[in-house]
Amino acid sequence: MLHTGTAKSQFLKFSAKLMPRSVLTSGVGSTSAGLTVTAVKDGSEWQLEAGALVLADGGLCCIDELGSIRSHDKASIHEAMEQQTISVAKAGMVCKLNTRCTVLAATNPRGCYDTNESLSVNTTLASPLLSRFDLVLVLLDQRNEEWDHLVSTFVLNKHKTTPTDDANGLQWSLERLQAYIIHTKTVNPVTTEPANQVLSRYYQVQRQTDCYGNTGRTTVRLLESLVRLSQAHARLMMRDEVTLQDAIVAVAIMECSMQGAALLGSIDALHSSFPVNADEEYATQEKLILDKLGLTLNSS
Repeated sequence: MLHTGTAKSQFLKFSAKLMPRSVLTSGVGSTSAGLTVTAVKDGSEWQLEAGALVLADGGLCCIDELGSIRSHDKASIHEAMEQQTISVAKAGMVCKLNTRCTVLAATNPRGCYDTNESLSVNTTLASPLLSRFDLVLVLLDQRNEEWDHLVSTFVLNKHKTTPTDDANGLQWSLERLQAYIIHTKTVNPVTTEPANQVLSRYYQVQRQTDCYGNTGRTTVRLLESLVRLSQAHARLMMRDEVTLQDAIVAVAIMECSMQGAALLGSIDALHSSFPVNADEEYATQEKLILDKLGLTLNSS
């Protein structure tokens, strides 16, 4: 969930461009048939036409302005996000279609964002739908002098007559990023005991704390989300096993999306930057998270 002017549409467009199989759609005017499947009569016969979620099977479905979808149309994507399938019973045709895709959606808050209220109150999205997302990042456009200077410099540099260099070739091209992402999908990491202990303990802490505004998030789906995030980081690092580091990173990412986080406190996801020393930053996060969880584990 992002404030107006935080480049949510640009983020979705780049994500769709990055994936080899993707569908980008807008919630404005979208219906359940457009998102799932519709029955169309061709002559004397009926046929099914796939919607955005079905077309994105095996890839990424980006939905802009998710809050603009009508409430009864939002209910149609519940099964698609939970079961990865869509049950169809239209025009005498009964079948199931696969929707094994990642859903990346963006929406604006309803009016002025109130940090004392839950996500459901600040948006037009109900808790059952919010709980189906692994991460719900709240990006607020707050006044930050350092961030404003960074953004203005970046935008103005784009309008220079001579483009800036790419840091001596250290930046990857779009084609190389696409190839790497495709390669990481071939890895199927398995969890290890240290990772299981961290994820299990974090889930228990969140269930016991049940921070205000997170009652719809602290369900079994939270644990499933943690497993998927840790596996995704293991794939990104090209590992066959989900290590302690992968679990710690999954917890740290989840903390960014938890309103009133239980371990790391309030985290501004929008104004965060990449650390200068990634190993040192991770060591700090690992010690802090393990201490909060009351665990003593050795890094591999």
